[in-house]
Amino acid sequence: MNSIFIDTSAFLAILDADDDFHAEAKAAWKEIVSSGALLFTSNYVLVETFALVQNRLGLKAIKVFHEDMVPLLSIHWAAAAIHAAATSALFAAGRKKLSLVDCVSFEVMRYSAIKCAFTFDRHFKEQGFDCLPK
Repeated sequence: MNSIFIDTSAFLAILDADDDFHAEAKAAWKEIVSSGALLFTSNYVLVETFALVQNRLGLKAIKVFHEDMVPLLSIHWAAAAIHAAATSALFAAGRKKLSLVDCVSFEVMRYSAIKCAFTFDRHFKEQGFDCLPK
């Protein structure tokens, strides 16, 4: 069965009707969920998503996220070794627009042998991952 890592950019696009990728994200989410794929994310992505959704859309949207979407996910709780590897990768990359959360996501995906991400963040493709939507 396929495994798909879900990124903050996808969650935000699904929840925010004003997001440029909203329609595409909603359609992709429905297809991904109905496909039976195993859905993964990290605790770092959850924290980032909660913060962004609360700031942009409010507590009601967080409740929808928490009650309707999070239960569909397997959450990888990033250990100290993943955090350390991601921090090293972030500093080695030396890029302002690359975040620690992104680097943790890449490490989690490699550690878990997940090759596909549902994301609108180009950094995943740059790292060699397959990205949805295509």
